[in-house]
Amino acid sequence: MLLRGKLTAWVTLVAVLALLGYASRAAGGKPPKDAAYQYSTAAGGLVQYAIILVVVLLITRPAWSLLALRRPRGLWRMVGAAAVVFLAVYAVSAIVSAFGDPGREQGLTPTSWDSSRAVPFAVNFFLFVAVAPFVEELTFRGLGYSLLEPLGRLTAILWVGVAFGLAHGLIEGLPILIVFGSGLAFLRQQTDSVYPGMVVHGIFNAVALIVAVST
Repeated sequence: MLLRGKLTAWVTLVAVLALLGYASRAAGGKPPKDAAYQYSTAAGGLVQYAIILVVVLLITRPAWSLLALRRPRGLWRMVGAAAVVFLAVYAVSAIVSAFGDPGREQGLTPTSWDSSRAVPFAVNFFLFVAVAPFVEELTFRGLGYSLLEPLGRLTAILWVGVAFGLAHGLIEGLPILIVFGSGLAFLRQQTDSVYPGMVVHGIFNAVALIVAVST
């Protein structure tokens, strides 16, 4: 009964994030092209992630083990699962990009490097590479996966991926996010820890930002 109540609260949180995300897109709330160079992006992101983290912790307490903040098991299993995640995400990204521009839809990756605004870029880089992966992994692959796992591991992996995708409020990028979210849930299942997902998530975001300003 306790876990059922926590699952209901978590589903409600994901639903609110999805509704806010899609409502913002529908209202023309797409971030500006230079969002990664603005302090306001980092400030708004920090507030948003702080609120999400507080809600996640309130839902979790006192069952902190649901967050899977423990040492990963199986080094080679972890490496292999991480490789599968990267391959799957980049393969799906290539397919989706052939029919649209999911990167432009989200609007958070800059189109060029601006050395005059290196400091705000560094602040946003920290947000995207450290803060976002930390909070999102606790939310989806930590609490979310733990609550859904009693339904079956495959079910949990798939539903966590769908929830992760919908929570971002994107349309063109939704297939990529679902695959990425499911892949990270698979990594969580293989390692019994949320830490590997944080690392892979952070690396993925870092690569996207570095490539964006290098081309």
